[in-house]
Amino acid sequence: MQSDALQDLLEIPVPDHPALVLDGCRRLLGPNLYGPEPGAVGDGLASGFDPHVMLQAWVHHARGLLDGLGWTSTHILTRPFDGGASLFFPAAVDQLFTAAFIVEAAWYYTATELLQIDQIPIDRMIADLRRVSKAEENPALVALVAEASRREIDRLLDDDALTLGHGAGSATWKSGNLPESPDWSHLHDIPIALVTGTNGKTTTTRLIAAMGKAAGLVSGLSSTEFVKVGDDILDKGDYSGPAGARLLLRDTRLELGVLEVARGGILRRGVPVTRARAAVVTNVAADHLGQYGINTVPELAQVKLAVHRALAPHGVLVLNADDPLVVAAAKDATGEQVWFSLSAQAAEIVTARRAKRPCGWLENGLIMLSDGHTEATLIAVEDVPLTLGGAARYNIENVLAAALAARALGIPERAISATLSRFRSDPTDNPGRANEFAVRGARIFVDFAHNPHSIAAVASAMAVLPARRRFVLLSHAGDRSDSDIRALTAGALAFNPDYVVAAENPKYLRGRRPGEVSEIIRQASLDLGLPEDRIVMADSPLDGAHKILKRVKVDDLALLLVHDERPEIIEMLQSDASR
Repeated sequence: MQSDALQDLLEIPVPDHPALVLDGCRRLLGPNLYGPEPGAVGDGLASGFDPHVMLQAWVHHARGLLDGLGWTSTHILTRPFDGGASLFFPAAVDQLFTAAFIVEAAWYYTATELLQIDQIPIDRMIADLRRVSKAEENPALVALVAEASRREIDRLLDDDALTLGHGAGSATWKSGNLPESPDWSHLHDIPIALVTGTNGKTTTTRLIAAMGKAAGLVSGLSSTEFVKVGDDILDKGDYSGPAGARLLLRDTRLELGVLEVARGGILRRGVPVTRARAAVVTNVAADHLGQYGINTVPELAQVKLAVHRALAPHGVLVLNADDPLVVAAAKDATGEQVWFSLSAQAAEIVTARRAKRPCGWLENGLIMLSDGHTEATLIAVEDVPLTLGGAARYNIENVLAAALAARALGIPERAISATLSRFRSDPTDNPGRANEFAVRGARIFVDFAHNPHSIAAVASAMAVLPARRRFVLLSHAGDRSDSDIRALTAGALAFNPDYVVAAENPKYLRGRRPGEVSEIIRQASLDLGLPEDRIVMADSPLDGAHKILKRVKVDDLALLLVHDERPEIIEMLQSDASR
């Protein structure tokens, strides 16, 4: 049965009450925060009740519904958080809609109990759930997924289709029209890397894909910008979730794939694959907190580290030894861990080298790699354009992560070093990441950095570059809090600007009044000591870029931190540069 029909099979009248809110009920199609198995999860908020009492009742009612359906061996996992809790349990691949309905029904009984509202008789609810379960049954799907697992072949699931294998070794069928016995001899996995973290994901993803291309493979990626196979862009947009992974991995031209994996995709649908050869965690910093019950940075670190559950048995987890949150979260991760650091003295690097395990580090301006047996220089930092001569230390981290992941994918070292020597921060290789333009003797950089961690990193790197005067363009989405916007502004002022241009972002007001965000940027700049006559207000990012270009002269330096209107700004800069 098609997914839209299944969604209409059961209507559960969950009470609409501000003291008890079911803040999302989701089907997780792959490895996730709670474990390697698909299943269903809900997030419950209890502002008017004791969250512990709420969770106890929720577990009790979920257990009763599961037992009533005969799912007596299904285990329930819970995760309390400030003001509520999440409830998860695994389910068979052909029972994920039913599992989500059970989570919602259990919440219904929890809420009606605590609010003292009359309830639907439990036997009637169980009968309805059995009807949904029966409609959802797909023995052929279960059998194929089980046989693929036995043969060590990955699977991709969505609401209406099943894919076995990846790329050039894949085949896809509608869930309602599955073969009894596919031609297994043509099905296989290809080398896949997952890349997650708060910052650096896209650059690292692009680097690994470029390394695969340099090795002569049809290499592709899914990312926040687009899905690409070889030189063919399949679609543009934010494809850092499971939809992007499926679009990429179902392309039968693909021989090596790199998936940018964002926090939201992990929490909404789980990690899309189960047999990746490498997974990278670049770093963890405060970003998008307060969603799906993830309220703290350590909790966010656990979400990012969930990618280890999507590794094949001999896959490797590539981790940043300079990030204390990553180091702490990795203690609960299984599998081989390969560390990288900007220092040979980092504890994880020292331990790995003594134990003869693979790792990577920076030493005396050189990128050093160990395969566990031999330690060797990969390339000098000054020969890697991405690092801006070593000033962009965050990109040295990305280079180390990409090189280690590429090794795990079987990419030859010559292809890795050749890529690093030519890959640039320009609109072709790495669009939106420190793209540099020369305009009337001034250096203009355009970057996508949009959270305090990334903005501070880019601004600090640019601060060491020589300049007569410095300009920075700032604009933020309205769904950031006032404190976030002030923190973003403070990070940008690590650039030591002579002028700040505070731009409105009309398409991203997200509940704010026009001019409200740019006024917070203006006031934060004043509070941080910038004179009022050095703050310029702009109606949009493009307008702000225009105002900077009118002012820059020879030996000036400008950093344009933009999300919206970036193509228009880049086109304007390219036009000015050509003149």
